[in-house]
Amino acid sequence: MFWKRYLLAATLAVTALQATAAAPQVKTPNPGFYRIMLGHYEVTALSDGIIRLPADKLLLNSTPQQIGAGLAEHHQSLPVVTSVNSYLINTGDKLIMIDTGAGTLLGDGLGKLTANLNAAGYRPEQVDEIYLTHMHPDHLGGLTQNGRALFPNALVRASQQDADFWLSESRLNQAKPGEQANFKHAMAAIKPYQAAGHFKPFANDGELSPGITAFAAHGHTPGHSVYQVESQGKKLLLIGDLIHVAAVQLAHPQVAIRFDSDAKAAVAQRLRVFGDSARQAELVGAAHLSFPGLGYLNRQGEGYGWVPLNYGAL
Repeated sequence: MFWKRYLLAATLAVTALQATAAAPQVKTPNPGFYRIMLGHYEVTALSDGIIRLPADKLLLNSTPQQIGAGLAEHHQSLPVVTSVNSYLINTGDKLIMIDTGAGTLLGDGLGKLTANLNAAGYRPEQVDEIYLTHMHPDHLGGLTQNGRALFPNALVRASQQDADFWLSESRLNQAKPGEQANFKHAMAAIKPYQAAGHFKPFANDGELSPGITAFAAHGHTPGHSVYQVESQGKKLLLIGDLIHVAAVQLAHPQVAIRFDSDAKAAVAQRLRVFGDSARQAELVGAAHLSFPGLGYLNRQGEGYGWVPLNYGAL
């Protein structure tokens, strides 16, 4: 009798283990948002997804050995999985978004910003203003959906230099065939906001909204800008595309990328901004550092180290 009870118990235990092992795999990530408080302001990092970059074909002023060593040290491989991040600032009076992701412009790995915005508790129509670091597809593609403004109540702002460059029909016509798509994407994304009177470029450095200031960091594009968010003495610098491949460009900040309109100027801006941020121990948010892209820059020899923001519950 004892053996019968033992065998029955053993059979039930094995069956339970088999049932557990047979549970279907989910294979999808949690919603891509991460929230912190910056003084009185709420900052939500939003993931638009990932893009895979062939860094060996894109990086300039570098060598295959340097690229390979940097990737290996960071346990990465080619093509490099690269985050595309945007940031939502709730000041209590306004809801302001920095960049909007790629939308449908750059493949299935991207275009997740709206879903993650909703998961974070917000809707596109609640966004009051959108500030673009620059007008590349992975930063403005999310402005529209099927040719319509996805953020119907938002005022869109970008530097006048970038607007003059990317929205110019003459520059579009002069561009090489392989480069024309970026112009067309920018024009299509901005068009419905222009038609509604909701596009307002800015010409100079300055405060765009209380606590949020634009600063020129031209080079990656003719009008690339960074934005400093400040509340109660706490600061966050949103640096856009000053860096793409952290595994290489942190240790070797002189390494440029083919996406840069002016590689020399882009490197100079990276060195300037990184140096200032490291000295001030300022919190940084980056469009292409691993999501949520928030952390601190530390000087390490001729380059920099990256210290991700320590996790903390609100």
